[in-house]
Amino acid sequence: HLILFLLFVGPFNCFASYSRATELFYSLNEGLPAGVLIGSLARDLRLPTADGQRPPARQPPLSFTLASRGLGGQYVRLDNRSGELHTSALEIDREALCVESSGATITGGAAAASSSSSPSPESCLLLLDVLVLPQEYFHLVKVKIAIRDVNDNAPRFPVPHIHLSVPENAPVNTRLAIEHPALDPDVGTNGVQTYRLRDNYGVFTLDVEENESGERTPYLIVMGALDREAREEYVTVIVAEDGGTPPLVGSATLTIGISDINDNCPQFNDSQVNVTLYGNSTLGTHVATVHAIDMDLGSNAQITYSYSQKVSQPSRDLFHLDESTGVITLSSKVDGGSPRLHRLIILGNGPGCIPAVITVLVTVIKVMMRPPEVVPRFIANEVEGVVYLKELEPINTPIAFFTIKDPDEKYKVNCYLDGDGPFRLSPYKPYNNEYLLETTKPLDYETQQLYEVSVVAWNLEGFHVNKIIKVQVLDDNDNSPVFSQQLIELSIEENNVPNAFLTKLHATDADSGERGKVSYFLGPDAPSYFSLDKTTGVLTVSTQLDREEKEKYRYTVKAVDSGFPPRESIATVAITVLDKNDNSPRFINKDFSFFVPENFPGFGEIGVISVTDADAGQNGWVALSVVNGSDIFVIDTGKGVLRAKVSLDREQQSSYVLWIEAVDGGDPALSSTAKITILLLDINDNPPLVLFPQSNMSYLLVLPSTLPGSPITEVYAVDKDTGMNAVIAYSIIGRRGPRPESFRIDPKTGNITLEESLMQNDYGLYRLLVKVSDHGYPEPLHSTVMVNLFVNDTVSNESYIESLLRKEPDINIEEKQPQISIEPTHKKIESASCMPTLVALSIISLGSITLVTGMGIYICLRKGKKHHRTEENLEVQIPLNGGINLHMLEKKPMEISNI
Repeated sequence: HLILFLLFVGPFNCFASYSRATELFYSLNEGLPAGVLIGSLARDLRLPTADGQRPPARQPPLSFTLASRGLGGQYVRLDNRSGELHTSALEIDREALCVESSGATITGGAAAASSSSSPSPESCLLLLDVLVLPQEYFHLVKVKIAIRDVNDNAPRFPVPHIHLSVPENAPVNTRLAIEHPALDPDVGTNGVQTYRLRDNYGVFTLDVEENESGERTPYLIVMGALDREAREEYVTVIVAEDGGTPPLVGSATLTIGISDINDNCPQFNDSQVNVTLYGNSTLGTHVATVHAIDMDLGSNAQITYSYSQKVSQPSRDLFHLDESTGVITLSSKVDGGSPRLHRLIILGNGPGCIPAVITVLVTVIKVMMRPPEVVPRFIANEVEGVVYLKELEPINTPIAFFTIKDPDEKYKVNCYLDGDGPFRLSPYKPYNNEYLLETTKPLDYETQQLYEVSVVAWNLEGFHVNKIIKVQVLDDNDNSPVFSQQLIELSIEENNVPNAFLTKLHATDADSGERGKVSYFLGPDAPSYFSLDKTTGVLTVSTQLDREEKEKYRYTVKAVDSGFPPRESIATVAITVLDKNDNSPRFINKDFSFFVPENFPGFGEIGVISVTDADAGQNGWVALSVVNGSDIFVIDTGKGVLRAKVSLDREQQSSYVLWIEAVDGGDPALSSTAKITILLLDINDNPPLVLFPQSNMSYLLVLPSTLPGSPITEVYAVDKDTGMNAVIAYSIIGRRGPRPESFRIDPKTGNITLEESLMQNDYGLYRLLVKVSDHGYPEPLHSTVMVNLFVNDTVSNESYIESLLRKEPDINIEEKQPQISIEPTHKKIESASCMPTLVALSIISLGSITLVTGMGIYICLRKGKKHHRTEENLEVQIPLNGGINLHMLEKKPMEISNI
């Protein structure tokens, strides 16, 4: 990546005419270790030190010096002699070196590239000034080193929690920008490329838009209908991923709040309410209260009450309706002319909604006499007719005294309590017409917050007076938070991404206000890499879990309210780490060696191959197979037992090398291999194999003139076994001939030598039965061969010798046999061949007897020499008969070759 630009400057007045300024460009990756070669200035400037050149002898050597020790000089090391630039011990961090693309050029410093001839605008440059001396080669070299970015930074969100609000009526494909995109100091493809949601709940997705400057902004896209009344919040994890190899990721918690719209209207629980009102009721008497419900929030749930236009004006004048609370009170005095039945049609109005309708029927009972009076005197705290009691007040807590009076003082007035609730109204003795209202059991705010009871006074004439008392129960911190589950069982696959979402804990507190606000905490037994959001209850794990390291986690979590003193409850979190196929089968050894005796029976157990897989279930199931040699060997997949289909013969093959493959049951499957070496141990199952002599019918001519100690022939045998099973010994176990003890055999080499000089009586056929035996254990094996030696000067009658060889040898094992003498025949052969010639010559011419006699003698001598040479050079080749049976001698014609 060297870019070389030579910018020539006019010669300096004080230096040689060829002095010039030069720019050199280099590039390298950030984060390289010390000693990495950046470039050679001498070579790139074509100075004499490059390519083995040397400056003239009288000139001083070249030297290279940094003109200044600025920022750039800290990151490089310049060799003053060779001009080579190397990285220094201070590692180059591109993100720290070039924080912004300012375009400034600082000598000995760093700057962002901005020239069109330089690398891309995203590059970061180290600027160096190097002086080349002596002045004959003076250069001022401007060195620019472009620092290439590597993916050494993961994306990071500026905030750990991102909040986004979406209206519940947002249509499908609504796009909302996420205002806190992830940041990555790396550039180009090493920067942030994509975003994704860990859990999209089936209604959200992400899209990424890139502006002209290359900045990528994630957008949340609504993919389904939203309903705040069904779910008001979604919590997930947004993940940013860069384009490096391998890619790096960063994440943050994304909370999507669903904002309310006015999509619900007010509703009354009842369509009609019946009320009775006495005609002598005082002004302000409570008649009834209507209450409508709107499921929306805030201003969308604001309800106002009003009379329908169907309500008559007299009814409107008689009864006042509070438009905010829905309370109907008597606003004017009931006179004799007022109607006895009033139909009050009341509308519950919500913003942008059709009003809800309820009808209140008020029946007015005319009273001719004054009713009794009920005068309350409150003991408990009372404000505007509402009594406030704490829920922890004890039993028999007094609420109020009631004095019952008859205005006419003519009638006896009785008093009783009407309404539900833990209250009791009893006479307060010794006083008459005094009654005490008190509690009968502790009040519970969580069961009921408001009670409405009536103190009813009536006389014998049937006049009734109601005094309605409202009791508001004040909350106290008497309830601990309650988890929805005491045992929270979770599961997560191993090798999860960091900060993986596990669950959202939920605990409720029946108390109100701050007393019912719940915070979440991990118990002391929770591992440090689990984290629990104090406010939302979101449980995450910050690191990757490994099932093989730990499969189950069990720890406690606490829910604590904000009361004083605070109350808490504990739940147990049980996490099961699910297995993934992330472990290959593992052999206990990479190399297995088995020693097996040869002739081991087929399908016998050679050995057991042990293999394990740290995964569980199907992922940990391992199948074994023989990769090579499957036509001979098989392996039991379940038990790992290696077997051979056939019996193995060491003499055919002494060892086998197999490769066993273990494949697990995962998807995709993982595998590993192991090397199996099977060494066959030798068994003495092969007798020695006689290679020479090759036949029991062959023979060898032994001249009588052979000297004692001379080698006659040898018995040569081999054994296919090894070790002691292949050590061969030779011995003569049977002899037959004129003097059979004349020959001996070397037990080690099998060489047969002549022991004694042969005499004229020793002529004839010798038959030596040689036993060739190994040293095998437990029982040595042997073979036998017949060695035939014919002692004579010549072989004149081959058919005679063959007939002797065909006869069954009468040899006693280990016993000396009687000698068989054969008369010499070479003199008869000579006389028989010379005499007829001499007789014929004497008859032909008596005058030439001397000449004829001489010629006859010459012919006889020639023929005798020829027979002598034939007898001396006779060699017998005997075919092999390895396992000779003395009673089944092979009868084949002998083969004699003249060597």
